[in-house]
Amino acid sequence: MKFTLSWLSTFVSVDDVSPEALADKLTMLGLEVDAVTSLYQGLEQIITAKVLSVEKHPNADRLTLCQVDTGEEVVQIVCGAPNVRQGLVTALARPGTRLPDGMKIKKAKVRGAQSLGMLCSARELGLSEDHSGIMELDESLKAGLSLTDALNLNDTMIEVDLTPNRPDCASVLGIAREVAGFTGQKLRRPISKVPCFDAGIADFSVSIEEPALCPRYTARRLTSVTIAPSPWWLQRQLLAVGMRPINNIVDITNFVMLEYGQPLHAFDFNKIRQGKIIVRCPSDKEKEFTTLDGSTRILESDMLMICDGEGPVAVAGIMGGINSEVTADTREVLLESACFDPISIRRTARRLNLPSEASYRFERGVDPDISPVAMERAIQLMVELAGARICEGGVDEYPGRMERRNLVLRPAKVCSLLGMELSRTEIADYLKGIEFSVVENDDNNLQVEVPGFRPDIEREIDLVEEIARLVGYNEIPTTMPLIKMDYPVLDGLRELRKNVSSVCTGQGFFEAINYSFVDEKHLDFMGLDPADPRRQVTRLLNPLTEEQAVMRSMLLPGLLENVGRNINYQQPDLKLFEIGKIFFQHKAGKQPEEKYQLCAVCTGERYPTASPIHFAGKQSDCFDIKGLLESIIDSLRISGSKKSLEYITGTEREQPYVTPGSSLSLVDSTVEIARIGQIRDQVLRNMGIKQPVFFLECDLHLLGELPQSEKQFIPIPRYPMMKRDIALLVPEQVPAGKLLDAVKNHRAELVESVDIFDVYSGKPIENGMKSVALSVTYRSGKKTLDDVTVDNIHEKIVQYLMTEFGGRYREGTE
Repeated sequence: MKFTLSWLSTFVSVDDVSPEALADKLTMLGLEVDAVTSLYQGLEQIITAKVLSVEKHPNADRLTLCQVDTGEEVVQIVCGAPNVRQGLVTALARPGTRLPDGMKIKKAKVRGAQSLGMLCSARELGLSEDHSGIMELDESLKAGLSLTDALNLNDTMIEVDLTPNRPDCASVLGIAREVAGFTGQKLRRPISKVPCFDAGIADFSVSIEEPALCPRYTARRLTSVTIAPSPWWLQRQLLAVGMRPINNIVDITNFVMLEYGQPLHAFDFNKIRQGKIIVRCPSDKEKEFTTLDGSTRILESDMLMICDGEGPVAVAGIMGGINSEVTADTREVLLESACFDPISIRRTARRLNLPSEASYRFERGVDPDISPVAMERAIQLMVELAGARICEGGVDEYPGRMERRNLVLRPAKVCSLLGMELSRTEIADYLKGIEFSVVENDDNNLQVEVPGFRPDIEREIDLVEEIARLVGYNEIPTTMPLIKMDYPVLDGLRELRKNVSSVCTGQGFFEAINYSFVDEKHLDFMGLDPADPRRQVTRLLNPLTEEQAVMRSMLLPGLLENVGRNINYQQPDLKLFEIGKIFFQHKAGKQPEEKYQLCAVCTGERYPTASPIHFAGKQSDCFDIKGLLESIIDSLRISGSKKSLEYITGTEREQPYVTPGSSLSLVDSTVEIARIGQIRDQVLRNMGIKQPVFFLECDLHLLGELPQSEKQFIPIPRYPMMKRDIALLVPEQVPAGKLLDAVKNHRAELVESVDIFDVYSGKPIENGMKSVALSVTYRSGKKTLDDVTVDNIHEKIVQYLMTEFGGRYREGTE
């Protein structure tokens, strides 16, 4: 949107505001100013001059010798303009003057005749593109005046880049309203009242067949119109904002459009067939239409057209047709001021590739209430500048009348959001300054009626934004955000999954990610009993394939499929783990229970990539998978709820997919946390696997509920250690781990660590007994230990183990 300060000043005073300050204030109001340009620079030396006489050049047929009064003297100038004549007041560039295009005027002889300057056209002075002749100025102007002062060319053009939500500012009046809002002035309007007219006596009719696309259509007829060039003041305003003057009628419609933001269109009334205006979409036979620019446009069935009694005469809201244009012969005009649907206009303009100043405004939304006001303003100017006479009657069809939007604005809410104190009266005054209707309610709130020219105001928060804009964003206090210096509460289960995954990868296992929906045959392959709770699966209503028909209740079958596939691709040495959800459908029609589970498998060589000299042929076994479980427990510093966790065996805990006698359960009291073991051969055959596979299954929810010991800092030992071994015969039914736990829990002084390094049964050891060998490490943090001290402590530990487990020394070890 472009406007000049002189134009703006007709609505509101801007004498006390510099162009730069005004541009800055508009930008802070949300109307970003793209350019501030001083107009008509370089014309300071151009003066007005009067042609006293005109004679034919003796040596040239198309040149004349003119005697020109400069106000100080009479000089001779050779001129070739066709419109030069005696008594004409025009623009003169004297010798030494440099024109806006850079050309410097000098004294010269033209075909033997002296010329002391140049009479200029509007294009040579950069005022317009007219080069048909020299400028014709008001004959009442005195010679010798500065052209800049004579034509009031001291002006500044400001260009504003409007956002789509501000159609009200696509007019000089809208910009003036914003200026009045922050300066506290009242707008000066060219039209204060719109006269009423009777549609019943109008000699033409208007019919709206598409009321959804045309909420209002206003039209009046004018006669005795004289088509002529517009006066300079009108041309100057149009030229300043980049519009080309055409004639007084067309220029007035463009001027009022820029002034009010309401596009207008003037039809030659004598070209309106049957005296009818019909607003409709084209019929099937109306495929083409020629617009004012001479181009033929292809019409589509949903494009809104302005038609007469026989066919289209304009593309609604975009451009008129050549078959109804105003020409030099026009004597009667039908003036249209209408409102059209923004979406329809935007779509039509894009399809026809026909953007226009009118469509620019209709696309953003035009206030229907402005239509008669803008029409009255245009009629006023046509009577003044074109000698028009107003016919009685007119038409104002308004099928899309809508109630104004009313909103409740809470001053307390405004102050809270802006972080500043504003009284209810101050808030009301800000809104009234931009022509909102505001009433103060008894409940200390404000009842705000939104004017039709602000379609972007829909909610209370929009009004709060208006207050912030009018107060000034720079005036809103700056405060630092309140940020609490703490960490968000972490999801314990998520952290557990992350830590367990880290331990598994650290132990050489690779993570697998399988689909949660699987083949129900997996449960048959695993040999589960029909009454097993894992048989209660959740079925998908629309599975992708038959092999993905149910939600998994176990992770192990998916990993076994991964093992079989890798073996088929000649990758027999595997360590895989997966952390994912399993699903149990306890009751039909209800959401299934979801649990996170860890499952890991290993098979093949223990160290497939290590040196064959030291590790060739060493296969994975249950101790590899048990080591993974112990690494998880140790890394997470997990202990039992009442005492330490323990491993137990027993047929009652064995699963149908485990080789008998190979399973081991990790329990807390009686609750099973995890299990390890070797997969049964039949299950492996079901999965197409021909080598042993060992597995781990762990309930992460139960694991996460176990207590964790705090991290403790232990300094690096300064003193040397001493080791002692214990080799005892104990009953075969006593787990070796019990001896290990007994030494740890005995908390003997100076014991740093204890490990099992041998378990043996068989000859020469008697039946029912086995040998368990422990290695105990002793260390003091205060001094170097001696043999006597260590031997005394060590003997107490041995005696304790013998008493507790019924053990004795092996022969030759005492």
